[in-house]
Amino acid sequence: MSADVSRETTTPRRALPVEHAPLPRPTKTVRFVVANQKGGVGKTTTTVNLASAFAAGGLRVLVIDVDPQGNASTALGVEHSSGTPGTYEVLLDGDDIASHAVPSTEEGHLMVIPATIDLAAAELELVNLHGRERRLKRALDAYLATHEIDVVFFDCPPSLGLLTLNALVAADQIIVPIQTEYYALEGLTQLMRTIERVKLGLNDHLRLGAVLLTMYDSRTKLSQQVADEVMKHFGEQIIHTPIPRSVRVAEAPSFGSSVLTYDPSSAGAEAYKRAARELAERLSA
Repeated sequence: MSADVSRETTTPRRALPVEHAPLPRPTKTVRFVVANQKGGVGKTTTTVNLASAFAAGGLRVLVIDVDPQGNASTALGVEHSSGTPGTYEVLLDGDDIASHAVPSTEEGHLMVIPATIDLAAAELELVNLHGRERRLKRALDAYLATHEIDVVFFDCPPSLGLLTLNALVAADQIIVPIQTEYYALEGLTQLMRTIERVKLGLNDHLRLGAVLLTMYDSRTKLSQQVADEVMKHFGEQIIHTPIPRSVRVAEAPSFGSSVLTYDPSSAGAEAYKRAARELAERLSA
């Protein structure tokens, strides 16, 4: 496993959406939740860039932002100021997803359900609602019955509360981003236990779909050691393209875009494109 650390210093011009060779279409809709209890590992970055890469490859993608911070909504160029209808209304008011799905500025194939700060109150408000863990699943099932979508992504907050639980119940596969630094596996034991509990009581279809190494620095022994350790734990689920530590990847969200449109030729963009293709080929096999 190797990847160059991106040390870009020049300012790129805003690019048009990057064109991909077409990606293979999955045999059925795949629902990914991107989750890791540990913060700062690249969950939202992974959601945004894989979703953009899939859409650029011709797949029909829906991103459901379940994080009150709304960082995925920001990076995908979608309005999410307080009061903007989105995930909150779907969860709490039972609104149809179709009423609040808006196109991303990234790609015509990419739709987004935005999250606003209003969603922060949802954890408490959901507690007393009937079927509180399944509200997102019911809404998504109804939407997919009438809309052709290839891949769904849920971007979750760095906690295992009711918002993340709703996403886990609605999903069928989990993508776990793991930062190649000290304490990389911290919190994963609890996440895996949560997955097992969800499988036993709420969603027996849920499984670990992929593990993605992020912030990888090929020049350091530590990154390789962490990669080796992760491989021991999750060999078959590993995506073999690690995502390098990259200035461009970090900068892109502040410009309301993925790294694929912000700087298509950067090391980070190329890595996410390769990771998306590897994942798409698995889904179509």
